[in-house]
Amino acid sequence: MKRPLPLTDMRRTALLMALAMLGGAALAQSPASPSTPPASASASATPLARSFTLSNGMTLIVQPDRRAPTVAHMVWVRVGSMDEVDGTSGVAHALEHMMFKGTPDLKPGEFSRRIAALGGRDNAFTSRDATAYHQQVPASKLEAVMRLEADRFARNQWADEEFRREIEVIKEERRQRTEESPRARMFEALNAMVYQASPYRRPIIGWMSDIEAMTPDDARAFFRQWYSPGNAAVVIAGDVDVEQTRALAEKHFGAIPARAVPARKPREEPAQAGPRRLEYRAVADQALVALAYKAPRWRGAEVDNDADRDALALAVLSAVLDGYGGARLDRALVQGTGAGGKRIADSAGASYGLMGRGPQMFMLTAVPARGVTPEMASAALKTEVERIARDGISETELQRVKTQWTAGEIYKLDSVFNQARELGSYWINGMDLNAGDRLMTRLRAVSAAQVQSVAQRYFVEDQLTSGVLVPDASRRDAAPAAAVGPRPALTRH
Repeated sequence: MKRPLPLTDMRRTALLMALAMLGGAALAQSPASPSTPPASASASATPLARSFTLSNGMTLIVQPDRRAPTVAHMVWVRVGSMDEVDGTSGVAHALEHMMFKGTPDLKPGEFSRRIAALGGRDNAFTSRDATAYHQQVPASKLEAVMRLEADRFARNQWADEEFRREIEVIKEERRQRTEESPRARMFEALNAMVYQASPYRRPIIGWMSDIEAMTPDDARAFFRQWYSPGNAAVVIAGDVDVEQTRALAEKHFGAIPARAVPARKPREEPAQAGPRRLEYRAVADQALVALAYKAPRWRGAEVDNDADRDALALAVLSAVLDGYGGARLDRALVQGTGAGGKRIADSAGASYGLMGRGPQMFMLTAVPARGVTPEMASAALKTEVERIARDGISETELQRVKTQWTAGEIYKLDSVFNQARELGSYWINGMDLNAGDRLMTRLRAVSAAQVQSVAQRYFVEDQLTSGVLVPDASRRDAAPAAAVGPRPALTRH
């Protein structure tokens, strides 16, 4: 399984995935009706993506790309860790694991073995907003993959003992990726402080106590509740014919009985009324500073609006600070060209989520250099944002970021998997397939004045949640206990 990265490692991934979203006309699409002409002409030879609704309410999105005889096949379910309730954190991720454990016709693990026998590869991932299952196979094997995926979506089943074995794997996954990493634990605690009411406050993998208490029926109930056709989309990109693919999808996925999608209750994050501070003490080699600010998310509305404009300007600000080698934070804090000419940090970064079903944050991070206190590193991070708020950014910086985005999109088009992933991401966030075109068009239109404006308005103390990892050798006895006995191997899923 591809696990979402801890916040400390999201400097590049959040930026490149969210900011460089495929925006060219190759993925632009008119509304779902295939008879409606596209809204804009394509400069690419790649046909436009098409969207359909199958007879049971499941969405089908098809992006033809005939440049290679391969196809990416994804099933997206609009359910992630944000849809869990207290006491069952991690159940979305646990269910993702169990989806590989069989159906009435497949033994545990046989799904992946059959995909490999077709000459393909497969995996899955769980995020806050979604769960997705993906395969890439020769185009001639598409129907075989659709048959397998539709079968497990409709008839996933496994023995209780199989669940108990897999829970041990998940516990080990949490140990290796969170419990044994002081930085990961600090970011997990910081995240729970940033969000008070939003379900984003819970870790995707779940709290260890919830994982230990989880039962097979918890996962089965979650499956019955959320894995319905109306809550899922099949996304296919590659060497396919649209109408043939539509017929195959109706045959295999459209035959799954329709069920009502549960209503989701709003869980809005209340306004923050003052700064919050976390001091996380752990056995660590170096301190780490993180400054998190509440920020709007980009909703991809057809009609431009202030919140969307601010979100895109924050995206540009993140790129100016940390979007390329030698960007502002690197130059000022790591290379030591900032105020006073002193090297402040061994590393420094900025990240911003941009899109999601829930609230977003803008985060600044730094690992203080030897002899530098966390307070000095924190002040240096704030200084760089304050400099932009006061002096703005240059047109050279702005154009460099935009040029990089454009170049990145050219390379991204070479991957049918990336095309399918981005189309699925738009769907998860309730956007139409024109969202990519709008995103890049509006990103290109962001001005230096807009970047300066968001730097002035969003980075205020009342909206700050700061976290400091404090090295403390005396905490050795308080470190999470290691697993007793042989440790299970982590699986791909």
